Amino acid sequence: MQGLHLTADLYQCRCDAGWLTDAARLGQWCVQAVQAVGLEPVNQLFHAFPATADGPGGVTATVLLAESHVCLHTWPEKRSVTLDVYVCNFGGDHSAKARGLMFALINRFQPEWTEQRSLDRGAEE
Repeated sequence: MQGLHLTADLYQCRCDAGWLTDAARLGQWCVQAVQAVGLEPVNQLFHAFPATADGPGGVTATVLLAESHVCLHTWPEKRSVTLDVYVCNFGGDHSAKARGLMFALINRFQPEWTEQRSLDRGAEE
């Protein structure tokens, strides 16, 4: 199965701190971002972690897509986020949509710097 897997590690995010701690707010925005690029959300799970001695708890946000998934993990105490966008290209090439979604996600968090990777998955048929 051919697909595109994009990852990004975001550092020193300058966004409002609520984007790193508010699971409902972040989750709602993620679903809207998925729809805005033309991907189809089919389910979602947004979880806020409790605060620790290091600071407020982070969020894990997952949106299952008809085309595969998007997943985010936030670390508010480090002002960091990891992003994972994977799309299967069965029945059509969704690569441009995946790249558009990753662009929107990165812009939401306004990192000072990022480390991004791209992996083409599956053998060509």
